Amino acid sequence: MAIEIVLPSLAAGMEDGVIAQWLKAEGDDVAAGEPVAEVETDKATMEIEAPGSGKLGRILVPAGKRAGVNQLIAVILAEGEENVEMPASSKPAAQADKLSPVAVNVPARSSGPAVPRHSASPLARRLAAEHGLELSGLSGSGPKGRIVRLDVEHALADRSSTRIPPLEEPGKQSVHATAHVPLGIGDYEVLPLSSMRRTIARRLHEAKTTVPHFYLETECEMAPLIALRAQCNEGREASARISINDFVVKAVALALRAVPDMRCIWNEEALLRPHAVDVSVAVATEGGLITPIVRDADRKSLGSLSDEIKSLSARARDGGLKPEEYQGGCFSISNLGMYGVKAFSAIINPPQSGILAVGAVSRRPVERGDTIAFSEAMTCTLSVDHRAVDGAVGAQWLAAFKSGIENPMSLLV
Repeated sequence: MAIEIVLPSLAAGMEDGVIAQWLKAEGDDVAAGEPVAEVETDKATMEIEAPGSGKLGRILVPAGKRAGVNQLIAVILAEGEENVEMPASSKPAAQADKLSPVAVNVPARSSGPAVPRHSASPLARRLAAEHGLELSGLSGSGPKGRIVRLDVEHALADRSSTRIPPLEEPGKQSVHATAHVPLGIGDYEVLPLSSMRRTIARRLHEAKTTVPHFYLETECEMAPLIALRAQCNEGREASARISINDFVVKAVALALRAVPDMRCIWNEEALLRPHAVDVSVAVATEGGLITPIVRDADRKSLGSLSDEIKSLSARARDGGLKPEEYQGGCFSISNLGMYGVKAFSAIINPPQSGILAVGAVSRRPVERGDTIAFSEAMTCTLSVDHRAVDGAVGAQWLAAFKSGIENPMSLLV
């Protein structure tokens, strides 16, 4: 009996992934638990292990192609087993592209009772209408076969990709290649959307349109922290030096401990307040932004925080984070100061209720009593979900953070 290899859910909320590469070829022997493929999810690249032993009979989703969670992607044949025709119904209907019949010994999966093809959620109907997509050509992955938003999005993505003809020149594309291309832009490159970029786009759109943001800004005087940092780094190797961002993470964590109402998560039924102070730190990678989490950041020394952030950042850029290293967190930090950005506002990372945007340290006039002096200063902007946190709580938290930054010795205690 053939053993099915399906795309598992490798992380919470995962809907699909791209087969990055197959580690075995058709006809190769495989052992149970042996890695057979690498899958690129929205956050990292992970391995799929063989669910049993045998011979890899047929690869149904080649490298570079997208597959949905629980979609059949390959089969393992037992000793002496031969390929037979596979029913087309073994592929989830949510995937718009159709597989040609292939030869594997897999029984047809029951698709449950027949459901009218036009059964769809209101959001799916609206999205389909906006793009001129006929629902009658889709089958749903929702309850009882209902067509949901994800089904429409998959169909639109596949329809869009089929409209793009082969490139006329390497890296160039005719301006009239697809109806979705704005007129008058000239030649252009076609850059396929990765799983990470698709997820970033979806989550940020949802966050900005469904979460009521408000913003609070403060300016921190940095001279004491810069002096303390210089002392901390005396005698340290360059790779082990404490950064200003390390101080920021520590100050954020201690402020979250001091003002617990800031570390809450919005839920339709209640507010959730995690006991642990787990801080997400935004890291820019080639594929997009990812937020690895520093667990119990308030309880760790500055040196331990620095080492952990360096390790998480390196593995994030290599696509080697485990799901538990980027899932969760009660607050996020986005620091663009190293790019010379003086100030900006960041979009909240749901279901968290706050994110701190950190700007560059620069020399500017600051008020000291009745006089004005020049000093190093840093602008920080707090974005808050007003459903979960009121303005007074956000202001209280920002004051606690500012106090920690301007009195950096308190971060070492």
